[in-house]
Amino acid sequence: MSFLQQALVFLAAAVVAVPLSRKLGLGSVLGYLAAGAAIGPWGLRLIGDVEHIFHVAELGVVLLLFVIGLELEPRRLWALRRSVFGLGGAQVLLTGLLLAGVGLLLGLPRGAALVTGFGLSLSSTAFALQLLAERNQLTTAYGQVAFGILLFQDLAVVPLLALMPLLGDGATPSAEPVWWLLLKDVGVLAAVVLAGRYLVRPVFRAVAATHSQELFTATALLLVVGTASLVNAVGLSMALGAFLAGVLLADSEYRHELEADLEPFKGLLMGLFFVTVGMSVNLSLILQEPLRVLALVLGLVALKGAVLYGLGRVVLKQRQPALDLAVVISQGGEFAFVLFSLAAGQHVMERSLSELLVVVVGLSMATTPLLYALHERWVRPRLQPASAKRAYDVAPTEDNPVIIAGFGRVGQIVGRLLRAKRIGFTAIDASPEQIDFMKRFGSQVFYGDASRLDLLRAARAEKARVFVLAIDDIEASLRTARAVKEHFPHLILFARARNRVHAYQLLDMGIDRVMRETFLDSLEMGTEVLQELGLTYSESRRAHERLREHDERLLRETARFHRDEKKLVEMADKARKELESLFEKDEAEQSDGAS
Repeated sequence: MSFLQQALVFLAAAVVAVPLSRKLGLGSVLGYLAAGAAIGPWGLRLIGDVEHIFHVAELGVVLLLFVIGLELEPRRLWALRRSVFGLGGAQVLLTGLLLAGVGLLLGLPRGAALVTGFGLSLSSTAFALQLLAERNQLTTAYGQVAFGILLFQDLAVVPLLALMPLLGDGATPSAEPVWWLLLKDVGVLAAVVLAGRYLVRPVFRAVAATHSQELFTATALLLVVGTASLVNAVGLSMALGAFLAGVLLADSEYRHELEADLEPFKGLLMGLFFVTVGMSVNLSLILQEPLRVLALVLGLVALKGAVLYGLGRVVLKQRQPALDLAVVISQGGEFAFVLFSLAAGQHVMERSLSELLVVVVGLSMATTPLLYALHERWVRPRLQPASAKRAYDVAPTEDNPVIIAGFGRVGQIVGRLLRAKRIGFTAIDASPEQIDFMKRFGSQVFYGDASRLDLLRAARAEKARVFVLAIDDIEASLRTARAVKEHFPHLILFARARNRVHAYQLLDMGIDRVMRETFLDSLEMGTEVLQELGLTYSESRRAHERLREHDERLLRETARFHRDEKKLVEMADKARKELESLFEKDEAEQSDGAS
């Protein structure tokens, strides 16, 4: 089959399966898996060379980790160290030893049991992160913990691959000692860090100077693929190398351009990756031993879920986020395919066992979207605290032109002004206590999380004209802004910013109408102070307008540099001198007028 015919088969399968899966509420990942199983060598046999396609599809995971790295500044990554090394290390060690113990009880040799246990302890970075991203859960507490554990699992692949020859029967001995392999790994990672800090930015600066969009995209792809290949050459995970490259560019001025350029490639290749996983599942093995395969899949998910739930309760304290964590990363991972294939090649385990474990891992991935859908529909509502246990009750009786998300002190003032002019609005707040309090004063406020697409549709956002984003919590505010911008681009969005950093993040999303709540109040106070000190009303108002216009312009000019502290300091100093010059000019004009 030619490349064009293969592409046609992949696209047709995805176009049919993915929308159907999403319509059933199972998410896009399960749709891709089903499409792969249907067209693969164990289904309709439309595609046969799975291994070759899998190598290409791995680029989807690589690009995904690079884009995620772009979202994580080094300081934020350091803040996750407890989740990465503490929780991640505990999860891999506990799960690996428990599963290895089960393998020994089932009669596996020691080496095969260890590889099986620690290989199955790894979860799917691609599946979990895609699931979290689709549901806007990456920034939640359990989402951050899940990300930290997944990152450690990627790191854990290094010693597992390095130790593999020691567990075999000597048929393929390694010519290099383990300590030398680990030293090479550290050296390559250090080289990536140094190149990212001192070489990559000058290269992008030179490419950007050519004003060629195609060249910039090609350079971005070269960076990702080159870093992944370099890291993979010494036995490390390609995804880990790409992630590290992304982190090193997270605070650069090219972050948003890189993310925008690579997003289309990432989406297509991630879809191809999931289709390939579906193709690799040996359906004939499932038909031959269905009960055995089912027992192994359920056992794996249950054991990993129990360990994750226990760790989640220790760190997250509450049952609901701990169970969220257990559900989202309870599956096997894509790196297990590599480990089991290598283990069979080096005679650590039988080829038949390797094939069985690949089927178990593939099917465990398919369980995750199903479990998550069941969890969100049946389990999560029953675990909410009593104060929050109420259905989303957005059901306005008419199509109001304004939606106010967040009905605290800012949202209430906007609502009072609209009510005074007899303009209808739909107010939404996520706090049951706040809603009950407002009802005592005759205000109707609907309960719900305004970042949820289904709730926004229930609030008739498609019929509204203006969306007022007045949510107090910054993370919730940003999640809601993304949902509104993506699904309801016709809405004119007015956003309340808690501080300057929050304002920068909103401006990054393309939201122009950003109001800083403390800035305007402070400006009014300063104006009254000037009048109290003897300035006339017109003089104080002129100073008020000068400073407001100057600061608003400065906010927008510095928005694209807000991660570059040196540049911000330089621009702030320049702005201070400019403002002083403006006020001196005003004083000179007033002196001339008085004379």
